[in-house]
Amino acid sequence: MRGYTGFVKILLGQGGLGPDKPDINGRTPLWWASANGCESVVEVLLARDGVSPDKPDKNGQTPLRWAALEGHERVVKMLLERGGIDPDKPDNYGQTPLYSAAREGHERVVKILLESDGVNPNRPSSDGETPLWRAACNGHAGAVKILLRRDDVYPDTPDNRGRTPLFIAAFVGCERVVKMLLARDDVHPDKPDIGGRTPLRGAADNGHEGVVKVILGRDDVNPDNPDSDGQTPLHRAAHSGHEGVVKMLLERDDVNPDNPDSNGQTPLHWAAYSGHEGVVKMLLERDDVNPDKPDIDGETPLLWAVQNGHKGVIALLRPLESAPSMS
Repeated sequence: MRGYTGFVKILLGQGGLGPDKPDINGRTPLWWASANGCESVVEVLLARDGVSPDKPDKNGQTPLRWAALEGHERVVKMLLERGGIDPDKPDNYGQTPLYSAAREGHERVVKILLESDGVNPNRPSSDGETPLWRAACNGHAGAVKILLRRDDVYPDTPDNRGRTPLFIAAFVGCERVVKMLLARDDVHPDKPDIGGRTPLRGAADNGHEGVVKVILGRDDVNPDNPDSDGQTPLHRAAHSGHEGVVKMLLERDDVNPDNPDSNGQTPLHWAAYSGHEGVVKMLLERDDVNPDKPDIDGETPLLWAVQNGHKGVIALLRPLESAPSMS
């Protein structure tokens, strides 16, 4: 649509183009010009009396929402200056222009929208995700910083699954965002989601060593906090084979390395199940780990290793020649 300003003017002048006529998806000429960042066409269309600047498409997405999503700063300003626009209008998924800009990390657009009257910086999407939540999830530290400067932004608001901005930042491994959120007094560093999973558990599960180290530096975090299945951060790190995280957790006096989950399975069970020899070695070096501890079905870590054919783990748990047959 770029470069067609003169053509648009001719069509409008001849009455050959409906200035606000939508296509089959409900997208008007202004919608398309805004989404593509064509400032001169937007200017021409906004000057027309018959153009509705806030007309949404079939998904409820307005020209402003798309300009914000694509980071078209000048178009966003033009639309807001035009009037007749709700700067906080959500689409059919509850996503506002601010949410969209924060999601993509468009910092200058985020600033412009936050300065607009009527914008609620905490307005959640239909999934319960606030603009801050989505910016944290996508690792947009700059947008997170801008949002956190606002006194009316709630930094610990969870989504519909109970996951806070800190939880999701820890889960995806965005250490910079984690640090910013932990610097706040109104952020609970050990707040679990609806499944009992804490930010530390999420970071440990995904092997984000830097994030694990930062969270473990807090005095108000329980590093042995179990989820609804009784699995601790050590369980998850052992299961996934993240040796660096396992090492950090085992160095803590407040972590029980032989703690069973709801099914009686210890971190050693899960390391053996997945065949992570390095983790099995670390756990076996502990005097407080019972290598023959059965789960509620009477199955030991050795049996799990045998069932999955992990010869290296079998050799660690018992000499290979005396191990149960793998046939």
